[in-house]
Amino acid sequence: MFRHRTDAGQQLARALSQYRDKNPLVLAIPKGGIAVAREVARFLEAPMSVVITRKLPFPDNPESGFGAIAEDGSVFLHPMAEFRVPRRTIESIIREQEREIERRVRVLRKGTPLPGIEGRTVILVDDGIAMGSTMRASIKLCRKLRAQAVIVAAPVSGRETAEDMRKFADGVVILEKPVSFRAVAQVYQHWYDVSDQEAVELLEKHEQDV
Repeated sequence: MFRHRTDAGQQLARALSQYRDKNPLVLAIPKGGIAVAREVARFLEAPMSVVITRKLPFPDNPESGFGAIAEDGSVFLHPMAEFRVPRRTIESIIREQEREIERRVRVLRKGTPLPGIEGRTVILVDDGIAMGSTMRASIKLCRKLRAQAVIVAAPVSGRETAEDMRKFADGVVILEKPVSFRAVAQVYQHWYDVSDQEAVELLEKHEQDV
């Protein structure tokens, strides 16, 4: 169990110590990944930003998703998505999430572009990986922007998902892989949804600390 996201980030940071001399760029997947990534970036003495990626939710079950879209338009769809959701509905959901991505870029990055990724070792950090859709879309973004290496890092994921990530990333660091994995929240003693305000405050604190 992790006490909270900060605790998880501190433990994850130590597990990533091998990248300290790689001049990495830490990219948080908001909003839950920001507190975790902040600890990673501090430990590695690395720059940090956020990459905006959104789950594509099922119309009848918003908690579950059939894919994800990143801020550069990179889309990952689960293979069976089009058998479960009509193409027109998929396109409508993508447009809706593109609007939310634009909003989050304004709020969390103040409208500024992503830092330069080309030729960098990029560490993608989230507070946990459930289905892996947002992480897959984020990896696709990094590949398009010619990252030298893409490292997936999270405190927890399912075992199958962790193995799946190894097919697409250059490195995968997952601290906990529960045999019975139901939700990311199960490994946190203190779990809650992060608000826009808290996310912005964490990012501002990180800038002040640098």
